[in-house]
Amino acid sequence: MKTSVGRYTWAIAEGYIPPASTGKSRELASHETVCILNASEQDARVEITVYFADREPVGPYVFDVEARRTRHLRFNDFEDPAPIPVNTDFSSVIVSTAPIVVQHTRLDSRQAELALLSTMAFAAD
Repeated sequence: MKTSVGRYTWAIAEGYIPPASTGKSRELASHETVCILNASEQDARVEITVYFADREPVGPYVFDVEARRTRHLRFNDFEDPAPIPVNTDFSSVIVSTAPIVVQHTRLDSRQAELALLSTMAFAAD
């Protein structure tokens, strides 16, 4: 029996890339991540639009997530159409061509005592 898991539209209201890190390696760099699960039988084209308090939205940032795969995308790495600024509050809307599950994670390593938060995104449909 095949079961469809996920939704097509998601929102993450909380976004913030810390401006500093205590670690030098990529693993310990402060970052903001969107974690995407595509458990469906079809590849997903995912578009992410980023919203700010004091300027127009940026995006879409476009990514592919293959069928029956997961992909973790760091907002820190987004380049096209523009980098996401650090030390700036933002939100995001994620729209997919296949049902997906979205989770949001942040590593804040500005202090030696690391802080990690993770939460499910809001499924809009």
